[in-house]
Amino acid sequence: MFINFLLITFLVAMVLRLVLPALLRWALSAFVKRQMRKGGLVFGPNGNPFAAPPPSGGPSHSGANGQVRVDYVPPTAKRQPDTNFRGGEYVEFEEVK
Repeated sequence: MFINFLLITFLVAMVLRLVLPALLRWALSAFVKRQMRKGGLVFGPNGNPFAAPPPSGGPSHSGANGQVRVDYVPPTAKRQPDTNFRGGEYVEFEEVK
């Protein structure tokens, strides 16, 4: 009975040792490809996701290179001084060497 348990445990461990790395590699690559698709990064014809994408017919830049266009500037909050602060207590400090 004990030998059967050890044999089955050994066989399961060996199968997991052979199958688990391939399964994890496949799952991780599928996850990375899905996240890259969500982020707009698509593999090119040569498989390099970091190659420059081909030019598209999207919106063109109306400004010159190096110019920044700001569409929205949030309003600044007017800061009021804290009138409840009456000052603190001075504590002498000695530097210990």
